[in-house]
This record gives sequence, structure tokens and C-alpha cells, in this order.
Amino acid sequence: MSVSRTPHDTRIVEQFTRWAKPFAELAIHAEAESMAQTLAACAVTTGMKVLDVACGPGIIACELARTGAQVTGIDLTPAMIQQARLRADSMHVSVAYHVGNALHLPFQADSFDRVVTRYSFHHMQEPGKVLAEMVRVCRPGGRIIVIDATPAPECQEGYDRAETLRDPSHTSALTLPQLVSLGADAGLSPVEMHQYRLESRLQDQVAPEDWNALQALFAEDIAGGQDCLGMGAWEDADGIHFYFPISIVVWSKSTHEKAIAGA
Repeated sequence: MSVSRTPHDTRIVEQFTRWAKPFAELAIHAEAESMAQTLAACAVTTGMKVLDVACGPGIIACELARTGAQVTGIDLTPAMIQQARLRADSMHVSVAYHVGNALHLPFQADSFDRVVTRYSFHHMQEPGKVLAEMVRVCRPGGRIIVIDATPAPECQEGYDRAETLRDPSHTSALTLPQLVSLGADAGLSPVEMHQYRLESRLQDQVAPEDWNALQALFAEDIAGGQDCLGMGAWEDADGIHFYFPISIVVWSKSTHEKAIAGA
């Protein structure tokens, strides 16, 4: 079924077509400690059917495929899928990749043992509906794993301001209580939750035309000493550093799960 692309979808595709190769090569996206936490949360074993939603350049999908799982990845941006296929080839793993929309997953209900998405919900205008689709395609008893930035409630506005300036396809980063609430609304059972901070250097994450405005915003935040952006930014010899406040939230789909309205 063909799904029409919204203006926001177009914004995402434009942003990540431009950033596909740099994003794929950015070391923090495959950072060992956070990757280990991700794989532990997914708890994948050989032969499991796994779906990586908004898979980007296939970093998680390929790592999961190395465990012997049957992995499928889907992303809205064709350039990201191209990078993902190159990664799978270079790692000698098999992943079935699709270009498609997370709001309309082209898979049958109860198809996967694990459904995971990483660093995607802050791009979604309707993350609750995306989660509902993830629940629909997950088998009863399976796991749904969402990994994303979750700023402190008092920093959410500042965090969103900085991220929108850095990435125009950003919508809003949910706080951890907001993300947990989405799972409750979807009828999911909480399994586990972890948090970590992912350090980055500002100049590695910014397009040249946005550099001056972002540098000024971060410099003001550092000088104020209140961490209004919620990124713990600091100045070092090689520039401004900050961290993404990341949460891993794992739910299970009830074995007597009923269809979610609108899914």
C-alpha cells in the first residue's frame, strides 16, 4: 500500500539524505557501552524475528543480525537504507531492509518477537501512533524497546530549542515520564528501564550554516551555569562538548493483548 508523504516526512528525508553518510560514520552511534546496553535490553536469541523501526544506517539492525536473529529494518529515507545495506555487506550479515513509514508498517500483526527503535521518537509528530504500530506487529509475549533522548521535564523546552536548531526534523524529545505514559496508554507491561549519557562534540553534530547560532546558544547556557538545555554542556580545548540524556525503555506485549484502536 502506498502511503502519501507529509511535509514533515519530506523534512526528515531531506535532513537524513544529507546526513546519511556522516551519520553512519559518527562513532558515538556505535559506542560500545551504549551498544551493549541496547543489545541486553533487546535480549535477542538465535532465530528470533526482529524489526528495527526507523533503522537509519542499520547500526542496531546489523548488530542484532550478528546474534543470529532474523532481522528486518525499515526507514523512511532511501539514502539511509542504502547506507544500511552497505553496512550489512561489510559486516557479512543478512538484514531485510525496506523503505517505509513507521506510522504504516507494511507487516502483518504479531510478526516479530522483538520490535526496537533507537533515536527516532523525537522525529515523530505522533509517537504514540508509531508505538501502536510497533505493538501491532509484535507477537504476544514479545518485547518492544524504545531508546531515545529524554530530557528532564524542566529542560524539555530548552532541549527542544537546541535540537530543532541543530536538526530541523526534530519535533520534541519526550521526557521519561511521557515516554513511560505512552507505553501505559498502549496497554504494555514495563520490563526494564535504563539511562545513560552519550557524550558528543558540538561541531561533529552541526551543519556549517547552523554553527554560529548553536555555538552562541550553548555558550550562553554554559555561562549561565544552570544547564537550561539539559545537556550538561562544557567548553574544552577542542570545542564545546555536551551529552544526550538517553533512556532505554522495554515493555512486553501481553499474551492477551487486544487490538489498539487506530492501529
